Amino acid sequence: MCIPVIDLFSGAGGLSSGLIRAGFEVRAAVEIDSEAIETYTYNIGDIVLDKNIKEVSGAQLLNKANLIKGDMFLLAGCPPCQGFSSVGPRNKNDERNQLVFDFVRLINETKPWFILMENVAGMSKGIGKNIFKQACDQLEQEYLIKSQVVNTANYGVPQSRKRLVLHGIRKDIYKKYFPKDYEFEMPPETHEDKNSLSNNSKQSWTTVAIINDLPPISAGSCDETIPNHSCMKLIDKNIERIRNTPHDGGSRTDWPDKLGLACHKDNVGYKDVYGRMDSNSLAPTITAGCLAYSKGRFGHPTQDRAISAREAARLQTFDDSYVFFGSLSNIGKQIGNAVPPKLAEASGNHILEMIETYIYKTASQK
Repeated sequence: MCIPVIDLFSGAGGLSSGLIRAGFEVRAAVEIDSEAIETYTYNIGDIVLDKNIKEVSGAQLLNKANLIKGDMFLLAGCPPCQGFSSVGPRNKNDERNQLVFDFVRLINETKPWFILMENVAGMSKGIGKNIFKQACDQLEQEYLIKSQVVNTANYGVPQSRKRLVLHGIRKDIYKKYFPKDYEFEMPPETHEDKNSLSNNSKQSWTTVAIINDLPPISAGSCDETIPNHSCMKLIDKNIERIRNTPHDGGSRTDWPDKLGLACHKDNVGYKDVYGRMDSNSLAPTITAGCLAYSKGRFGHPTQDRAISAREAARLQTFDDSYVFFGSLSNIGKQIGNAVPPKLAEASGNHILEMIETYIYKTASQK
C-alpha cells in the first residue's frame, strides 16, 4: 500500500522525487514558478496546483489528492527560505519568511497523519528562530514533532549542506499505535567522513568525483546526448582566471596579481568565489547560483568552466533521467533550491518504517 503525499512549495520536485524513491505516492503539489512546474510535470506528473499558497485551501488540496480530511497521508514541504539563508542577505522583513504559517494552516485544514518539513539551517536560529518557534508551538497543539539540523553528506548527498528537517506525527495516531517508550527520532545516518569512520555499517561520504565520468564540454557548450549537460559561457578574462586555478580545489588566491579583482584588493571576501571543486571532497552547498563561476566554488574540478546543470543535479542527487526545463539560469535556480532527493528519501524510508513497524503491525493484531 502506497502512502499518499501532498507536496507544498514543490519547486522542481526534489522532495517528491525522494519520497517516490522511498515508496510514497505523490498525489498533489503546489508551486507558482512556471518553469519549475514544467519540470515537475514532466518528471513527476500533472498534479500541480499552479496557485499562490495563500490562495490554496485545505479542501482544494484534499480534492486534488482524492483524500478526506484526517486520512492517513503525509503533508510535506519546503517553505521559501531566502530570508533565513546564510547565502546572501538575511532579511527579517522578507514576506516569504511568513509562508511557513501557510504550511501550518494547511496542516490544520487537512489533518494529515504525518508531516515533513525541510528548510535551511538558519530557520532555527538567528532571525528565523522566533518564526520557527511560533510555527512549532502551533504544530505542537496536535502533533508530536522532532526537528534537527542535519548534514546532508551523512545521508549520501555529495555536498556540505546543513538543512533543518522536521518530522511530525499526529498525537492521537501516536497514542493509538505507538508504545509509550517509543523514541521519535531523525532518520539514521548512512554515511560518514572516511577520516573518522567509526561504524562499519556506514559508508564513506560521496564526493564530487561522481560528476567526473560525464563527457567533457567547454564553457558555454553542451553535450546533446545527456539531458541538461550544458554550462554557462565565460568571458575571456574568466577563462584566463580558471586556467590559472589549480585543479581539484584551487582558488583565486592562486592567481597572479594581474588577474585579481579590484574589489578583493582591500577586502578578501569569500575565498570560495571563482574556486574549483575538489574531486576528493564534498561539493560546497549547491545554491540557486550554482551554474555561475563567479558565485561560489562552482568551477569544474579539472575542466576550464563552471559546472553544468547535469553536474549540479547529480550533486543534488537527482537521477540522470530527471530533465529540467527553462532557461539555463532558471534551471540552476530550480536545482539549487531543491531538496536533495536522497535526503527526502531518508526521511521517507524512516516514516515508512514507523508505519510498517507500528501502525500496520498494531492494526493486524486487532
